[in-house]
Formats: sequence, C-alpha cells, structure tokens
Amino acid sequence: MEVSSSPLCYELLAEIGEGSYGKVYKAREEGGKQRLLAVKKFNFRGDASQVGIPAVMVREAALMRKMKYFNHPNIVKLLDVSVVPAGRSLDLTLVLEYVDQDLSTYLSKVPASGLSRDAIKDLMQQLLRGLDFLHTNLVVHRDLKPENILVSSHGEVKIADFGLARIYSFNIALTPGVVTLWYRAPEVLLNSVYMFSVDMWSVGCIFAELFLLRPLFQGYTEVQQLQKIFEVIGFPREEDWPKESPISYSNSLRPGAACTKVLPSLGPHEQDLLSVSVTPLHLQECLAFSPSSRISAAKALTHPFFTKQ
Repeated sequence: MEVSSSPLCYELLAEIGEGSYGKVYKAREEGGKQRLLAVKKFNFRGDASQVGIPAVMVREAALMRKMKYFNHPNIVKLLDVSVVPAGRSLDLTLVLEYVDQDLSTYLSKVPASGLSRDAIKDLMQQLLRGLDFLHTNLVVHRDLKPENILVSSHGEVKIADFGLARIYSFNIALTPGVVTLWYRAPEVLLNSVYMFSVDMWSVGCIFAELFLLRPLFQGYTEVQQLQKIFEVIGFPREEDWPKESPISYSNSLRPGAACTKVLPSLGPHEQDLLSVSVTPLHLQECLAFSPSSRISAAKALTHPFFTKQ
C-alpha cells in the first residue's frame, strides 16, 4: 500500500472516538495551515513481519485513497496515510478532514418542533449524492447510520467511516454481520444475499429519523428488529421471502399489530419515498422489503420530494 513520503505533522488534542481496531483523535496540523484534523489510529498487535496488516484495515485505507482522488464534497476526505513499525506490531494512521459533529449529535440539538422540510431535503440530497457517488464507483458502505454521517457547521454532509465498506462484484461473499442493527436491511437480518440496496434501506431509516428525531426501528435482537420492521411495512408475502435465507418464512415472525401511521405528518411525496405503510410495494421506496423493489440513490434524487418546490 502506498503511503505518504512526507507525512502531515500534527498535535493530538483529544480522543473523540474508539472502535474495534483503534481510536480517533482530534488534532491540529503543525505549520502554516493549522487545520483541525481527525486522526484515526489503528493498532495491530502481533507479528507484523509474518502476518501483515489485517485486511479490514488495508481495505479501509485503500478505499479512502480511491475516494480521495475524486474529491467528492459529500465524502470525508483522506489527507494522509502512514504505516509505522512499533516493535512486533504495526501502527496504521489515517489523517482525515475534521468535521465537528455527526448527524446523531446534530439531531440531539434540534428543537422539539423538529427540522424544517427544507433542512431535511438538503440533508437528504447531500447524503444521496454521496451515496450515489459510492455506488457508481461500486462501493457498498454497509454501515450507514447517523454516527457515520458528518454534518459541518455550514451544513455540509459527509459520509464517513469506511471500515465495513467493500468494492462490490457479482457473487461476492459478503458477511452477514454488517450494518448497525437499527439500520440493518431485512435481507441482512435474514442472512440472505445483498447488494447496494442495503445502503438505501439505511438511508430510509435515517430519512424517517430526520422527521421523528429518534430511530424508526429500535429492536434489540435480530428477530425483534424484523418484527419492528414488519409493524411498519407490513408482513411480506411468502413469495417475496428470500429463497436463499436459512430462516424459513413463518407466522411466528408476524408482529402482533401493524402501525400504519408512524409519520402522520408526512405529505404524499415523503410517504411515497419512505413507504411507511402497508400498501403494496412499488419502485419509488427506500423501505421496500424486497431489495429489487428498493429505490436507488440516483433515482431517489429525481423523486418529487426533491424536485418539486
């Protein structure tokens, strides 16, 4: 993996996050620009000379480098990559542009009266533009959630955290344990095959959350999560159940009651895009049970919710 020949010099200011493989710090660039930076430090313990850097770390760095050259405004920018031997281990560091809050923090500051439709429209358009760019470049993010969507003080939306992202190819072996539970598509919960449409399901969940100011589906087990979903979109027909799923179609998964008015204040365009009812599914939906019926990011951007004044 190519790394920087003249790495950025910076001073770490504070730890702002921690994941499975390392920590994220707020830092300040030393020298002329004095930019604030986000520094993601991976630490791999083990015999680096024999094992090398784990694939998940290399994959994230490689994807970020690929995205860097396109300089898309809705994808967080990679500024530098470095790999430093540390005894029998390796330290991999990604230096990224710093954005002061994620969407979760942004929503926590919204007044009880909620976001305006114009604000929701702007946030969603930027998110979909970033996602359309990723999908056009065959990147499946696989972990879209408010914590992985950054919102700057100027209202710029940037997709971040590519730790679970993959380049998609036909019949690729994709692991089932992806996407945070509340934003996980039915086909992932059912251990079925999946594709770019898993990201659009997550986008639908986020879209609803912009109206509700809380997650739409809050299950605490995979079965409970499915039942929460079915309460809103209705129980699917047996012919729509993924045939390759190891989980059989069963009425035991049917929820006790259906709630068709989760977002009663929505107009017809928002309802159509979200499909938060038990009406028959059609193409212009984020929350369609069947992945093939789910709207794409490119098509969602042409939806009346975004194009009509």
